[in-house]
Amino acid sequence: MPYRTKTYIAADWENDKNAVDILNYWNKNIYRRLSFGDAHELSKCLSDSTNNCNIKKNCSQNLDYSKHFVLIVGNKTKTLRAGYCMYCKSYNYCSNIYRTNKSFVEFECDYAIRNNLPIIVLYNSLHADKSKCIDSVIYRAKCHTPMLMRKWDGTIDWDYQGIKAAFDKLG
Repeated sequence: MPYRTKTYIAADWENDKNAVDILNYWNKNIYRRLSFGDAHELSKCLSDSTNNCNIKKNCSQNLDYSKHFVLIVGNKTKTLRAGYCMYCKSYNYCSNIYRTNKSFVEFECDYAIRNNLPIIVLYNSLHADKSKCIDSVIYRAKCHTPMLMRKWDGTIDWDYQGIKAAFDKLG
């Protein structure tokens, strides 16, 4: 079993990449520091040249090195279907262990739960709307926190203090 030192971030990488990017920016920034080792630095899970089962295998390997799990929920997270391996069902192309009808995000959440990783859920919105969260983690998460806040002048900005407090709950 690998030594768990990383934090795994699961998200809809097409629609919520801005939220992932701000976490990575704050992690590297000397003035605003979240202090986590990014599990995705070990290997890239997603690649255009591989099938979905191989992507899930790479994600699983990164999760094996993770001690914390962060789920970023956006408007489309719960309805995502990317990750279903159409090749497995028809052609027996992929490894049986990663063959599933679940999306990438659902697969990652289930993997985190099976391995008892501490979980926080961050919402790429002004409110923590649990109806948009992946069902398996709703009651397993240590907290549900919005990533955005409305400032006194009416503008919307990232809520660093709220996000930092959520990360602090990971331990």
